[in-house]
Amino acid sequence: MGKAKKDDRMTFGQNFISGGIAGVTSRTITSPLDVVKILSQVGTKDTRAGFLKTFSNVYTNEGVRAFWKGNGIACIRLFPYSAIQFAAFNQFKLWMVDEHGRLGALSAMAAGSGGGIVATVTTYPTDMVKTRLTAQHSDPTKKKYKGIIDAFRLIAKEEGILAFYKGMSTSIIGVIPFAGGTFMAYEVLDKAWGKPKTEMSPVENFINGCLAASFAQTFSFPFDTIRKKLQAQSKAIAGGGGVDIEFNGMVDAFVQTVKKNGIFGLWRGTTATWLRLHHMPGSCSWASKPARECLYRQRIHNKPDLGQPQARCGPEFHTHRAGRMVQKGEGARPRP
Repeated sequence: MGKAKKDDRMTFGQNFISGGIAGVTSRTITSPLDVVKILSQVGTKDTRAGFLKTFSNVYTNEGVRAFWKGNGIACIRLFPYSAIQFAAFNQFKLWMVDEHGRLGALSAMAAGSGGGIVATVTTYPTDMVKTRLTAQHSDPTKKKYKGIIDAFRLIAKEEGILAFYKGMSTSIIGVIPFAGGTFMAYEVLDKAWGKPKTEMSPVENFINGCLAASFAQTFSFPFDTIRKKLQAQSKAIAGGGGVDIEFNGMVDAFVQTVKKNGIFGLWRGTTATWLRLHHMPGSCSWASKPARECLYRQRIHNKPDLGQPQARCGPEFHTHRAGRMVQKGEGARPRP
């Protein structure tokens, strides 16, 4: 049997870049759903006729560009948030594993919640500014902020630095069921398949991701709705920032939302969230392939020895298995 060879065709940096490109592309593709979700949570006039009618109202009143409001800062926030969240989660996980290296469901929930809270607190000002940019009108003559930098400048000047953290306590409370529920669901679903993660197919992993994300988002959605209202609310903006209720603080926001819109008013925008969650993995996978191929070709150009058959899936190597190249005769079936 030939010696196993490690698949090192792409460096860590190239994998990071390709993942980032895929994330930004996926975020941009699904931006219209995110805009509709945020506007529904804030309670702007365009969203009061339902999910489908919101698309028509936004397009009629603001034009097609309105569906990408706030996308720039959302893409900027994507890198640090994801990196901090998973780095913190892995650190908490190391602290909580048992003597056999296993992580129980409750420990997974605690580690996931900790990672989510650390990432949320660290990047919170960018999320607050994203909400303001999304909630405002896209018409240059009507909007309050001209762009990302102008939004940071005006909010700091008119409302103070603490305004960037409006709704953060609600966000932290909401992170506990969301992040904790996500990672706990992954643990439970992985065990339900009755086999190790390394043996799960892409379809099984995709199903796990959709179910876990849907469960976590739905369970914690009321906290996200109130957070958006707190972030958008401002006396410095005409109409109070477009929020559909008047309130003082988190608890009063919950009370006033239920009074005006009923208990299900806390879940306005859920449909857009579900659709976005189920489309993002596909668009992310679609976007990552050309990025990875481009970076791989660049690496071969700079390091020609990587283009030899053992690193290129040539005739002597048919497929990957567990992160390495598999030679003929090791039981791998040739790819069609």
